[in-house]
Amino acid sequence: MRAERFTTANKKLYNIAFGIRKVVFMEEQNTPLELEKEFEDEAIHYLVFNEEGEAMATARWREVEAGIKLERFAVLKEHRKKGVANFILNHILNEPEIQGRYVYLHSQASASEFYRKNGFQVMGNVFMEAGIEHYKMVLKK
Repeated sequence: MRAERFTTANKKLYNIAFGIRKVVFMEEQNTPLELEKEFEDEAIHYLVFNEEGEAMATARWREVEAGIKLERFAVLKEHRKKGVANFILNHILNEPEIQGRYVYLHSQASASEFYRKNGFQVMGNVFMEAGIEHYKMVLKK
């Protein structure tokens, strides 16, 4: 596996990433398009490719007032349960801009155990986002 970092200026990679998010979030989970399009230009995006060069997953992070917010982790269904999510999360957490910073995310309740196993802890109560239960999770220092 390899990860590639890019911004929305790279239309080719951005379109591939958005295509993955469209399948995972909009088609599988009925997330509205307007939620998928917000904050795109201020985020740093990633794609994960397999050995054959096929895009399998995407994620992004952006700097916010509180620190670094990780967002839009999406793995295509046929590549789930193969370590792809671990790979992209660890790749992003090792980026120099993220080291030593306050890092958090809004995890879907169904994914919260994955993030807990990767060093995040739940902060607060469950809340609804895009009609899906979420938890705010913070990376433990």
